[in-house]
Amino acid sequence: QVQLVESGGGLVQPGGSLRLSCAASGRTDSVNAMGWYRQAPGKERELVAAFTHSGRANYADSVKGRFTISRDKAKNTVDLQMNSLKPEDTAVYLCNANWAGPFGKVAGTDYWGKGTLVTVSS
Repeated sequence: QVQLVESGGGLVQPGGSLRLSCAASGRTDSVNAMGWYRQAPGKERELVAAFTHSGRANYADSVKGRFTISRDKAKNTVDLQMNSLKPEDTAVYLCNANWAGPFGKVAGTDYWGKGTLVTVSS
């Protein structure tokens, strides 16, 4: 099992910045891909940024150039630096980890944190 705990969410004004952190524990050697998703009220969960199994960082078009994903393998953490935040970035942000290959996630290896709320408002 892998446990994921997010932190860093909160209230920020438009144009501000936040840094989210995801700490993984347990059998961390059983996952090879980690990233961040978000879900706004009434909308589908969407990928924000993630490291693939090959180490490539992918970003949603809506956050490209504003958000940066980083990782510290020694500490088993993955961070998301969010700059130039907009009201439409408001959502619950969830950390995800899994074992992936050429055909995507492998069944039984998908793990989720409980999420951290980011609210961008004046």
